[in-house]
Amino acid sequence: MDYRTISTVITDFPADKMTLNDAIALARQNDAHLEIFCLGIDRLQPGFFYAGAGVQAMATQSGMVEAEKNALELRDQVTAHMSGQGIQWTERAIAAQSTGLPQFLAHRIRFCDIAVLPQPYEKTRASESEAIVESALFDAQVPVWITPPAAKPFKSIKSVVVAWNESRESLVAIRAALPFLIAAEQVDIAIIDPPQHGVDRSDPGGALSQMLARHGVRPQVSVLAKTLPRVSDVLGRHLLDQNADLLVMGAYGHSRLRESIVGGTTRHILETADFPVLMAH
Repeated sequence: MDYRTISTVITDFPADKMTLNDAIALARQNDAHLEIFCLGIDRLQPGFFYAGAGVQAMATQSGMVEAEKNALELRDQVTAHMSGQGIQWTERAIAAQSTGLPQFLAHRIRFCDIAVLPQPYEKTRASESEAIVESALFDAQVPVWITPPAAKPFKSIKSVVVAWNESRESLVAIRAALPFLIAAEQVDIAIIDPPQHGVDRSDPGGALSQMLARHGVRPQVSVLAKTLPRVSDVLGRHLLDQNADLLVMGAYGHSRLRESIVGGTTRHILETADFPVLMAH
């Protein structure tokens, strides 16, 4: 599998410039086509005004006009940035209301092979960043490359850590990441506290290693104890130990509602990661 179509969504050019540069680098490396969606968002909620339908209609129209203006300004900034990049690319200026944004966006990115998006939950990000990432994962069903603001600019992936917990989500992410795994010099399968009575208790990660080996990957398996309070903390420390360039993991093994209330590995990684993450659901 190769990445032939890569998508990214820009809502704030200065804040999203690093994400756009990662998308450009990935497209160049894979000889892929880059789709750039310049998204202006109308944050006025329909039904917010109660003084009469006329007032509501005027407010909604005003919000969409401003969203369209923002989208066109983003398009101009993106077009200037893409000049001379030497890749195939297209841009689209689109405006949408914040309500219904996931379905609206998913319809446009569902045919891409991977979406490159900025880190949601980061304190400087607007609330729609979360909706955009979840739209790609859940509604469009595409893998997502997350670029944290603290990450180094993308050059090449030499070392990858794969978080493996036997889940469907993990396996989907691993299959989506195969181009990176095949190209990497080192692939480490990280298994945290495997069940003592699981099917693969005598050879944790053995079947996954065999699958990857048939693709030309030579992974190593690291069985890690949960010596820190959160799984995400153990993964973060292991990435540092491995000097890894990328974490591959399944997203939202628990429900989004549960993770938003009590937390979870996906939520914490998306909040705190300072390294690129490839996720899939």
